[in-house]
Amino acid sequence: MAEHTWVEAHAQHLFAVHRLDSPWFFGWDNATTRFGQCDHRRHRITLSRHLCTAGTEAEVEQVLLHEIAHALVGARAGHGALWLDQARRIGYRGGRTHTSEAATHRAKWLGQCPSGHEVIRFRKPQRSMSCAKCEKRYNPAFVITWSERDASSRR
Repeated sequence: MAEHTWVEAHAQHLFAVHRLDSPWFFGWDNATTRFGQCDHRRHRITLSRHLCTAGTEAEVEQVLLHEIAHALVGARAGHGALWLDQARRIGYRGGRTHTSEAATHRAKWLGQCPSGHEVIRFRKPQRSMSCAKCEKRYNPAFVITWSERDASSRR
């Protein structure tokens, strides 16, 4: 489990080591399914405060290196060869950067199919959807009904 104070200090250390100077800065976000993000428009690298709590220090470091590589090569590089070369040069090992589960306890919507399967979503789907466990393609016989989860269970 990575403590937030350690993450902030380590982010600043990695920014300095890899010469990610001003105007770039580190921040927190409330993401529940992605661990990190590099925002080129705002010159900001953010990490999920929810997933950092569940992640190890080694995982957090790999996510930070992943995002720093994005900042160093620019928005257009994506996950292409230029980005991968830069990422490996600064210590990113590649592959999945974390094993933390999405923070589904924070999800607002609970769906249930007629067979009893449950589906959790952070946003209520705008279109009708059917249960993928019951049938791979859309089938009106397995339409999911949605209900809002109790706020006390989402903390």
